[in-house]
Amino acid sequence: MKLRDLVYGLYSRRVERRLDVEQAPKHIGVILDGNRRWAKAAGGTAEQGHQAGADKIAEMLGWCEETGVEVVTLWLLSTDNFDRPQEQLVPLLGIIEDCVAGLAATGRWRVHHVGTMDLLPDRTAAVLKEAEQDTHGIDGLLVNVAVGYGGRQEIADAVRSLLYEHASRGTTIEDLAEILDVEHISDHLYTRGQPDPDLVIRTSGEQRLSGFMLWQSAHSEYYFCEVFWPAFRKVDFLRALRDYAARHRRYGA
Repeated sequence: MKLRDLVYGLYSRRVERRLDVEQAPKHIGVILDGNRRWAKAAGGTAEQGHQAGADKIAEMLGWCEETGVEVVTLWLLSTDNFDRPQEQLVPLLGIIEDCVAGLAATGRWRVHHVGTMDLLPDRTAAVLKEAEQDTHGIDGLLVNVAVGYGGRQEIADAVRSLLYEHASRGTTIEDLAEILDVEHISDHLYTRGQPDPDLVIRTSGEQRLSGFMLWQSAHSEYYFCEVFWPAFRKVDFLRALRDYAARHRRYGA
């Protein structure tokens, strides 16, 4: 064991001992950023970077279980990513399919897709549906896999679903306008019935949400981490939780 690894282990355990698990967030959203830059820095390919990022996910979910987190939302593929060339997009979709299928196969976590199915290839959509069906009855950590996800698209889909629902009831637009409030839209989001994220973590040093959970993150705390996602360590995760626990959430008061 290298001295650096020994020091890291000691420091990680120190941070963990001082962490108040009672103050840990119940829902964490994670923007898994920096796979390609990590690969470039290591002299590898973008595909190798995405694979390394996918391999990190199960490890991070284990950390979440240890600290009492109940829901994790992982942004794996945005709607904007479909603008990438096919030679980049096809391997990435394959990695995501294998990753989601692997998470479901563990039998540890309940997998739920958030995003639009309309943009996804048939194979990807089938893998997501199968993972959700196979893990439906699991009483464990709920893992939202955001694939083909965009925050604006989610809100548009929620409003569309709301309008269709009320149209089927015979509600007029005028009547709907009279009663419409935020809960009506919340009830039609991809994450309906779930708590909003308490904490959103983004890796790679970028300090923006890029459209991630725009509606749900209105009162979330944000933590921006410099490290690229494939290099994200347990101590980085614990630092995020420690930082969250030290904040005083006032919800606008």
